[in-house]
Amino acid sequence: MKRVITVATVALLFVGGVGLGNEKKPASFGALESMSADQAKAKFAAWLKDIGKADAANLAKLETIWKDDQRSMLDRTADSLAIGDKNAAQMIAEARDPKAPAPIILPAAFKDEKASVFFRANLGLVYARSLTNRRVYEEALDTLNLFTASQVVDPSAYLFHRAVCEHALLRKPEAVKTIVRLLEEGHSISPERYKTVAALMLLDMHTWKDKDLGDIARKMDNIERRLDIARGGPETRRQQREVLNRLDEMIKKLENADKKKKKDGPPKDGPPGDGPPSDGPPECPDGGKPGPGDGPPKNVDPSQNPAQKPGDVNTPTTGNLNQAAFKKLVADWGRLPPREQQKALQDLTQGMSPRHREAIENYFRNLNNPAFNRK
Repeated sequence: MKRVITVATVALLFVGGVGLGNEKKPASFGALESMSADQAKAKFAAWLKDIGKADAANLAKLETIWKDDQRSMLDRTADSLAIGDKNAAQMIAEARDPKAPAPIILPAAFKDEKASVFFRANLGLVYARSLTNRRVYEEALDTLNLFTASQVVDPSAYLFHRAVCEHALLRKPEAVKTIVRLLEEGHSISPERYKTVAALMLLDMHTWKDKDLGDIARKMDNIERRLDIARGGPETRRQQREVLNRLDEMIKKLENADKKKKKDGPPKDGPPGDGPPSDGPPECPDGGKPGPGDGPPKNVDPSQNPAQKPGDVNTPTTGNLNQAAFKKLVADWGRLPPREQQKALQDLTQGMSPRHREAIENYFRNLNNPAFNRK
C-alpha cells in the first residue's frame, strides 16, 4: 500500500507542477464514487423491472451474482446484463473471444435510444474492457467516448480503461487529463492496481519527446500491434509512411552534419605541433573533443556514414535502423523465400537492442498475415 501511494503522489507532483511540459492541470470534476454491491444490485433489479424481466428466477440469479464479492464489479456487471438481454451476452462473448476478428464497426446497440442509458453505458464499459484486454484500443476508446464515468456502476474502471487506450494510442494530452482525474477524484479506486498503473503511465509520458528515436519506437510498436490484430489497411500504411519519413529526416540531418564537418576541415588552430601549445586538445565545432585517427565524428552514427551503400540490405548496422535497407526489404518481402527472409532480418537488425530487434522482426513476419488489408 505504501508503494502505491508513493507512486501516485509523485505522479501528481509532475502534473501539478513542472513535470508535463505546457499541459495545464485539468479542472476538478468532483469526487468519483463507485457503487457498492447492494447499490449496483438495486440498479440492475430496477432495470430488469423496466424491461419486464424481473421474475423470481432472474432476481434470484441477480442475488447470487452480487453476493460473490470475490469477483470484480465489471464481471458481475457483465453477468447481470446477460440475465436481461441475450444480445448483450453475445456481444460480450464476442468481444472477449481472442479468436474472433477485431471489430471495425461499433454495435448499433450503443446508440439505440429505446434502451436506457444505464444499460447502454454499462454494456459499453464491459465491451470496451474486453477489447482493451485484446489490445483493440481504437474501438474500445470509441465505445467509451459514447458515455461518461458518471453513467456506469464503476467510474474508476471507466477512467482506467480509457486512460489505457489513450496511452497506448499515444494521445498524451487526453491520457494525462483522464489519469489526473482518476488519481485526484477517484478516492475509492478499486482495485489498487488501477492507481498504480495509472501513475506509472503518467510518469512514462513525462519521458516522451516528439520526433526522437523513442517516439519512432513507440509508433513502430503501435504498427506492430495493429498488424497483430489484422489491421494492415490504409491507416496502418499511413503510420508506416510517417515512421519512414521521420527516419528519412533523421538520416538527412546526420548526413548534413557530417558534410558540414568535412567542409569546415580541421580546427582553426591547425594540426598538432603547429602554433603555440594549448592546455588540451582543440574543441570540435559541436563542442566535443576530436578522437584519434580520421574516423567519423563521435556524434555521427557510423551506420549512417555516406560511404555505405544505402540500398544494400546486408549493410551491417551498429544499433540503428538502416532506413534504406528497411524500405527495400518491405518492398521485396513477399517475393523472398523463408530462408532469405530470415537472413535479411538478421542483417537488418544486427547490433540492435533485443526490444527493437523483436519489434522489427514481428513487424515483417506480420506482413505475411492474410488479413493485412483490413482497416
